[in-house]
Amino acid sequence: MNHWVETAVQLLAKSLHPVPQELNEIDWKSGLSDKSERLAQHISAFANHTNGGYLAFGIENDGNPKPLDKTEMDTIVQKLGNIARNNLAQPVGIEHTVADYKGNAVLFIHIPEHTDKPVHLRGSDIFESYKRSAGQTVKLSRHEVKQLIAISTGFDFEAQIAMHNVSDDDVMKLLDYDSYFTLQEKRLPDTKLSILQTLATDDLIKKTLNGWDILNLGAILFSKDVKNFKELKRKAIRVIVYKETSRINALKEQEGGRGYASGFEGLVNYIMDQLPSNEVIENALRKKVKVYPEKAIREFVANALIHQDFSVTGSGVMIEIFMDRIEITNPGVPLVDTNRFIDTAPKSRNENLASLMRRLNICEERGSGIDRAIESIEVYQLPAPKFIRGDDYTRIIMYAPTPLTRMNNDDRIRACYQHTCLQYVNNQQVNNQSVRKRFNIAKNNVSFASKIIADTLEAGLIKASDPENASKKFASYVPFWT
Repeated sequence: MNHWVETAVQLLAKSLHPVPQELNEIDWKSGLSDKSERLAQHISAFANHTNGGYLAFGIENDGNPKPLDKTEMDTIVQKLGNIARNNLAQPVGIEHTVADYKGNAVLFIHIPEHTDKPVHLRGSDIFESYKRSAGQTVKLSRHEVKQLIAISTGFDFEAQIAMHNVSDDDVMKLLDYDSYFTLQEKRLPDTKLSILQTLATDDLIKKTLNGWDILNLGAILFSKDVKNFKELKRKAIRVIVYKETSRINALKEQEGGRGYASGFEGLVNYIMDQLPSNEVIENALRKKVKVYPEKAIREFVANALIHQDFSVTGSGVMIEIFMDRIEITNPGVPLVDTNRFIDTAPKSRNENLASLMRRLNICEERGSGIDRAIESIEVYQLPAPKFIRGDDYTRIIMYAPTPLTRMNNDDRIRACYQHTCLQYVNNQQVNNQSVRKRFNIAKNNVSFASKIIADTLEAGLIKASDPENASKKFASYVPFWT
């Protein structure tokens, strides 16, 4: 079976179970509509979607099967192929297959992500482009169209110029060059010219006939005050502390001024200072411990900084601290499925920025940071974090300590799935014992852990590592994607 077919079947299962709901990646159809323009809009939306998407023919609107015969399927393939070639400004190459899903034949149409975006309807202007949102096909806003054009034409935020023709002395005044060397544990060069030349080797600044251009990469990472750079003001990090669990009453709001790299330690320290503590006894001594692990805060904040979409104007990374949770939001949708954050090496829109932040030891090596954050959350026995993909943002929610009896079913399922992913990437087994340890369930309460495992199996997020093993006592589990 082709890789895309496996993905399509998995997405169909995910969309139909436990409650039927269409996803951004897949759209069910009971049959072929006679509205060619609407079909062209669906193809436009999937071709503009990260990793493309699928139409599944043979499924009613309520999620029940609607069998199609071979003649109907052939007609669907032919008509959609013609629309994909002729009704869009950029012809789209589609693929199809018929696959079995729970005893029913389903026709899957694969619409790959197009390299030349936005894909729009032929005979219309470029703003007649579409996207997937909340499982529906909707028109892109003018701003979203401009974003896709910027990405498609090779918009490179890091290489853009933040300030033109700056003198040697002004570069030294505007950028925290000392942090650049300190974070790398390098000796500060003896001369001004040597300092500037070193900054240039990392594409932070660029030599011109009349001085230096400070590039966005240099300004966003090492500015002494980001407000000195007109186009980057809105990219400053905001930390908001709320009185209770809603956004109604904000106690304080702090907007960062320093660059992401030079100000990162100060930012993390400030966040940790705002968090409540628990008093614990260790080695007969009482000490206060923050309710959230610093390791997770560091990784999730660094992740938001690195993976934000800088082409989204007017917004930056925001950290909101509530009584019962922390929300970390960055502009731009994630480039990988949120269910695969733990095991998949992240794709970054800002590879130079990500690479330099790793070299400066601000975040973990590629692909290991989220794993370590989840691991620290398990050690603290906190509820599993929630990863949210919005229309134009990514949000990570960390939850304060919550007794297992007060967690809802979704919380338990999410924690069990993330535990399974973490164990799998660490080459360790998931079984009733490991789940009891994750949730701090007493040994004599095996049935509670079994119920959590059963619910996660039913949600389709994990599966038995050995389907032939009929013994639940010795059963072990792996993530659904293995």
